[in-house]
Amino acid sequence: MALVLSSPIVSPLRNNIDMSKNLGVSYSSFPKVHVFRVSTPLRTRKPVVTVVSSRKNIGTGLASEDKKLLLERYGYDANEFSSQSKKTRRKEEERSGRNSQKEEEVVVQPRTTHRLLQVLAGTAKRKKLLSLKGMDVRPMMEVVKGAAFGILQAAGGCPTSLRPGRWLDLYSGTGSVGIEAISRGCSEAHFVEMDPWVVSNVLQPNLEHTGFVEDSVIHTARVENFLERADKLVGKDGAFDYISVTPPYMEVDYAVLMDQISKSAAIGENTFIVVEYPSRTTMLDSCGCLEKMTDRRFGRTHLAIYGPKWAQKPRKS
Repeated sequence: MALVLSSPIVSPLRNNIDMSKNLGVSYSSFPKVHVFRVSTPLRTRKPVVTVVSSRKNIGTGLASEDKKLLLERYGYDANEFSSQSKKTRRKEEERSGRNSQKEEEVVVQPRTTHRLLQVLAGTAKRKKLLSLKGMDVRPMMEVVKGAAFGILQAAGGCPTSLRPGRWLDLYSGTGSVGIEAISRGCSEAHFVEMDPWVVSNVLQPNLEHTGFVEDSVIHTARVENFLERADKLVGKDGAFDYISVTPPYMEVDYAVLMDQISKSAAIGENTFIVVEYPSRTTMLDSCGCLEKMTDRRFGRTHLAIYGPKWAQKPRKS
């Protein structure tokens, strides 16, 4: 493409040079340069305009009218520019909304059961019990359950079975503790479980499988609410003879829970309380009118049993 010169050559010192004058140099030795005038003007590129705003300078930046004038000054259509920025913002908002929805979507796995637990002794010995797969429901370990019932039977004066009475299974879950109690001689068991799915698909089938439906009462409620209304729920029979407490470790405050149990109408002077608790948890030496009989450790699981004064073993001096 030929170069178009529409004005005289300008030197760096901005002095016009007249080529017609002879400056003592022979120009015949230079090649001839043919200059053509092109009718098509050179394409000019629009300058890039960037409008910057900062959150720190809100209130001191350009107003909308000033931005419009600035864009028109550099040859931009202000309306087109604003519509494009709105579309861009809308796309960004949609993308952020989709990302937040993806983060909020949690895949819920179906709850399934298996038969791993069993009744250890009594009329329903060796019958398999359903339990929930995973850690949603954590039943008492069989070694802990066997030790607890051994201590209670010895305290009641009959090493082979429990003395007759009523059992309250708090945080029952699978119902394995209350079912074990009925199997070993208890006349009735009350199960307190807040999860309706567990009640329908685990606890109720276990009672039907062992044949203890007629000897059981299920309370689908929170333990805290049950203890507050225990005076109305225990009925004419009064306090329970046995209470098992096997809560999910990380979801309860044992100090608050034991204080609520000690003040509840569910316990009496002759009640035995079995409490399963984790390491690094301090259990008091008494629960209301009941005194701690024993405190044993099974790995990371601890077992405390409270009972009446007449069941306490004489301590060696």
